[in-house]
Amino acid sequence: MTTSRIALVTGAASGIGAAIATRLAADGASVALLARRRDRLEKLAAQISESGGTALVVPADVTDPEEVAQAADLVQDRFGDLDLLVNNAGMMKVVPFGDGSAADWRRTVDVNLAGVLTVTHVFLPALKRSATTRTTDLINVSSLAADRFMPGMAAYGASKAGVSYLTRALRQELASEGIRVTNVEPGMIDGTELADQFPEELRTMVDELRTSLPAVPPSEVAELIAYVVGRPREVNLPDLIIQPSKEI
Repeated sequence: MTTSRIALVTGAASGIGAAIATRLAADGASVALLARRRDRLEKLAAQISESGGTALVVPADVTDPEEVAQAADLVQDRFGDLDLLVNNAGMMKVVPFGDGSAADWRRTVDVNLAGVLTVTHVFLPALKRSATTRTTDLINVSSLAADRFMPGMAAYGASKAGVSYLTRALRQELASEGIRVTNVEPGMIDGTELADQFPEELRTMVDELRTSLPAVPPSEVAELIAYVVGRPREVNLPDLIIQPSKEI
């Protein structure tokens, strides 16, 4: 159960992040919603509040250490020590490697990998304090692209491979502190903005794939994470893949 948990979800403005935040709040957690787009966060917070949940709008860019530090202060002042961190913020620029640009690569790595490093580092002291008395979780949402090659996703896959490695390394470091660490690798997920980033030359292929291979809705990823964090304190599920049944 996540009743009385204090959670923060990055990338909460849409897609998987919004679904996770909504589910955690429905289960009784106080949820901080972190993303760049205040208007979307406020809309989601209102929906959560109308359903009887508790949400805090925290506008911030995960690539900006100063903004993340300010976000941590805001969460601390409102809720106290965090005991559930979900690093979900991400971006995907789908383009053949030879057609990519250094600026695109840097932004991809900054958001997908450096963002996880920054947010985790800033909130780690609170997680450690929480772990001394109650169940505490660090969940990083990586991608199946971390392990499987996909056309046009060299930079994206490399950044997500970094997230998966980082998560496994953090589990080794933090297990003795009582912090459970979980790596989640979604496959094809429906209703996310990442899915709309494919260039025209790949769009037909993707549309055909979606037709023949129905994608998993974001709510199922949220359901999985709710299950993970609801396990007894002594149980950790360290590595999980969620994908359509027919996806190979």
